[in-house]
Amino acid sequence: MKKEVRIFFTAIMFLTRIRVPPNVDHSPIYLSEAPRYFPVVGWIVGAVSALFYLLGTRFISTDAGVVAAIVAGALITGAFHEDGFADVCDGFGGGWTKEKILGIMKDSRIGAYGAIGLILMLGSKFVLIKELPAFTPSLNTTAAAPWNVFYDHRYAILAIVCAHSLGRLMPVLVMQAGTYARTGANAGAGADASAGAGAAAGAVDAGKSGAIAGQRMSSGGVIAAVIFALAPFGFLSWHYLLVIAPVLYATFELNRYFKRWIGGYTGDCLGAIEQVSEIMIYLGFVLIFRYF
Repeated sequence: MKKEVRIFFTAIMFLTRIRVPPNVDHSPIYLSEAPRYFPVVGWIVGAVSALFYLLGTRFISTDAGVVAAIVAGALITGAFHEDGFADVCDGFGGGWTKEKILGIMKDSRIGAYGAIGLILMLGSKFVLIKELPAFTPSLNTTAAAPWNVFYDHRYAILAIVCAHSLGRLMPVLVMQAGTYARTGANAGAGADASAGAGAAAGAVDAGKSGAIAGQRMSSGGVIAAVIFALAPFGFLSWHYLLVIAPVLYATFELNRYFKRWIGGYTGDCLGAIEQVSEIMIYLGFVLIFRYF
């Protein structure tokens, strides 16, 4: 039990800015087993995001609630996945060889492709999350008692938690089935002398990702991750499980794309997969709300 608790805290430390006990570090032994708890970390991030969504919606407006949810998610994770998404946009948008793509992704500076990608990604999240309350009839958050707000927004809350939880399962599946691209000389490919501090930080990040990617979890660990990811769906109708199919397909295509261009995935690629998965889940929830 103590080992499992240590592994769980390692997962929290790796994916978020939440403080953990001082004895928790980036030990490869625990990092290699931490991915099974990534969906549980998604519960935490999703719950915090949903809370800020409720507060903003209750006291200001739906738009403010949506922005609060997105900002809260970015702050609690240190924009961990958003940063990876931006790096992937820059790398694959500006590079035409494996070495160039990997080099661009290691650069700490954001380029035009990354900035445009972040704008489109965050804008998509805003639009889709904003649509969720529209499917709750007779919603009156300004007059409702505080405890009724949770019930009125139950579908939006569960959608946010499901998106963060299931979204974090997809990188775990890619790590199980894929190949880590930054190995040997590739770990430093394209490092620019003018980006010394950024390259050093990138090397540390590559080491952390490599510690996780170097070993695959046992089948029990993978099953545990899947169960954790799907647990929030237990509070919803079975129709919402339909979102899993397009999310898996998008993850499969992204993994295949990364493998074709750079021979596998990197930590940044995993972050991009998580962000795309979140958007696909929100889109799926909106479509199911509308047509089922």
